[in-house]
Amino acid sequence: MDAIVNRLFAILIRLGSLGLVILGVLDSSFLFMPLGNDLLLVALVARDRSMLLPYAAMATAGSVLGCILIDWISRKGGEEGLTKVIAARQLEYVKRRVRKSAAWAIALASIMPPPFPFTPFVAAASAFQYPKKKMLSLIAVLRFARFFLMGMLAVVFGQSIIRMAKAPAVRTVILAIVALSIVGSVISVYSWIKRSRRG
Repeated sequence: MDAIVNRLFAILIRLGSLGLVILGVLDSSFLFMPLGNDLLLVALVARDRSMLLPYAAMATAGSVLGCILIDWISRKGGEEGLTKVIAARQLEYVKRRVRKSAAWAIALASIMPPPFPFTPFVAAASAFQYPKKKMLSLIAVLRFARFFLMGMLAVVFGQSIIRMAKAPAVRTVILAIVALSIVGSVISVYSWIKRSRRG
């Protein structure tokens, strides 16, 4: 498993900006990839500080593209369609928050790190027909701010981060996050398909 993770991470590092876009789309749509884009962004910026702005922009672009996919599905399905993309245990909480203040709910979801849910809030705002341009603009600005801040941390602590990443304990944590992402993604996709069929 460790060899697979190393290989995957090496591929994503080689892909650079494209890797950030791919992870951004996956993380902001149906898959569960906590800290995936953050870790890749930090690793890339730590290697090349001059690319901070382009990397933050590409991570943001991937995230917005994932949101466009969720928006398209949720806006089409409306409130009834939410049961297809949001688990029942989250649905009432998300609906309550978005009804109260969609802009604040989206803003908070855009900047908060995992395990705070992001996709359910985007799906709910879209289902309640929150203005698309307004929502995507808000997400783009706040996601960029979040990724830029992560990149700045990599600039300041770059070499320390690279040294730390080589430590066995840190590699174990990264391995656990990847394993959690794979399991979470499988469950997420399975639940979505199951809810879609039921709907």
